[in-house]
Amino acid sequence: MKNKFIYLAILAAGFASCEPEFDNPVSTDNYSAGEADFSSYVAVGNSLTAGYMDGTVYKSGQANSFPNLLAQQFALVGGGAFTQPSYEEDVQNWGGIQGIPGFGTRRILDATQPNPNGTFGAVEFIGGDATTSGNSTITLTQQAKAYHNMGVPGAKTFHLVDLGAPYPPIGSNYGNPAGLLTNPPTANPYFVRHATSVNATVLGDALSLNPTFFTCWIGNNDVLGYATSGGVGVNGGFGSADLTSPMVFEAAYTKIINDLTANGAKGVVATIPSVTSIPYFTTVPYNALPSEATATNVNALQLYGFLAQVTGGRILPLSTQAGTKNPVLISDETLSDLSQVISGAASTIPSLAPYASALGQLYGKARQATSSDLIVLPSSGKIGQPNPLGTAPFNVNGVTFPLQDGDVLIPSEQLAITNATNTFNAKIRDIAASKNLAVADMNAILNQLVSGLRADNGTLYTANYFGGGTTEFKVLFSLDGVHPNARGYAVIANEIIKVINTHYKSKLPLLNPNNYPGIHILATN
Repeated sequence: MKNKFIYLAILAAGFASCEPEFDNPVSTDNYSAGEADFSSYVAVGNSLTAGYMDGTVYKSGQANSFPNLLAQQFALVGGGAFTQPSYEEDVQNWGGIQGIPGFGTRRILDATQPNPNGTFGAVEFIGGDATTSGNSTITLTQQAKAYHNMGVPGAKTFHLVDLGAPYPPIGSNYGNPAGLLTNPPTANPYFVRHATSVNATVLGDALSLNPTFFTCWIGNNDVLGYATSGGVGVNGGFGSADLTSPMVFEAAYTKIINDLTANGAKGVVATIPSVTSIPYFTTVPYNALPSEATATNVNALQLYGFLAQVTGGRILPLSTQAGTKNPVLISDETLSDLSQVISGAASTIPSLAPYASALGQLYGKARQATSSDLIVLPSSGKIGQPNPLGTAPFNVNGVTFPLQDGDVLIPSEQLAITNATNTFNAKIRDIAASKNLAVADMNAILNQLVSGLRADNGTLYTANYFGGGTTEFKVLFSLDGVHPNARGYAVIANEIIKVINTHYKSKLPLLNPNNYPGIHILATN
């Protein structure tokens, strides 16, 4: 999943430690592998498998990847060595990759910094600023080695393999350094760092380790790339922001599972979570404009009153009542175009006439957001700020300059995402059933976080960054809004362990998620 620049702040009453406590030693007499053979465990997937958190892969974060946590439990019942791509270069523990645009360092919560949104306070930040941590020390030096953790951030299903004609050879170009220079790039720097050759595929390198057991959590990016971009991609394309075609998804996923099980390996596959279960889409409210900061300014221009008359109610005057939350202004490509109507009406008003044409273009497909819209997390740093493409006073993001397509998921885009997620999850289940593989329903598990997930240790975990004074202890997501933190990956590992114990009659112990770090807060870390 693509690295995202965000502004985020979290109330921190008691700061969580950044190093896990270790469980007390326990007897292994009652543990068993059951019908599984963990002697060579390989994990195939994307950023969720790689241990990506806070917007990147960094050394200590990778140590808490769910496959690494699983491997520690597998070792109790005969599991073999488990290796992950080397991050020894990451001496500052910052992650990122040098010289690659969009692959910046980790996000950290600096509780000493002010609200970056100034007077408008788009999300009403509660003290602090999630910023990048510094300059990366990680290079593209090629390790040319297959690892047991073959999670590649950003990978879609078809990136792991070559499908053959009529499809292009995508998988065998994914680790070729030359592909980083093409436009768009055909290679992934994370895989370039450790691909065994320029023509190696992710799945091929994984299979070279002769896995006896595997986890496969792939497919998230086939949906989430479209979702995190605000739905700007196309349906059925191969781009990072596109929705993958169901036919391509099925072909790629079938090949992945067929090849992983060809020599008798057992394993667990995981479903794709719904976008409504992750903070990237649920943190920024649709009504993020405090009346005190916006209404007087905008209404003084009589702009909203004018737009209310000419748009037929798409845009209503902002409330001036203290404590009222006004909806942000967004662009909606599904609306009928009122550009000419707006321009014509504006040309008759002396104060607006000089801007008549621009106002028509700006507000022709604009409306106020509703509770049915999802504002993506990076928008929190834009709302209330000047837009360089606009002209004052019609240049305030979300107020007088509509948030654009990439900032919002409107209902039609959400429906496309939901349909794709349901289709892909059905295919995952069907393909897994054909090979008698265990299925970890991460869609259902992460959906529980919306209302609260009660873990086996009794703790109620959530996806709500603003849940109160103990948020940093209970929230399971990192500061990028998409990926779990270390505690979240421990919860995921436990869910997979429970599936393994049931399906393969294993007896593996669960982890205590509270022994793993939560949100990284700069002030005490």
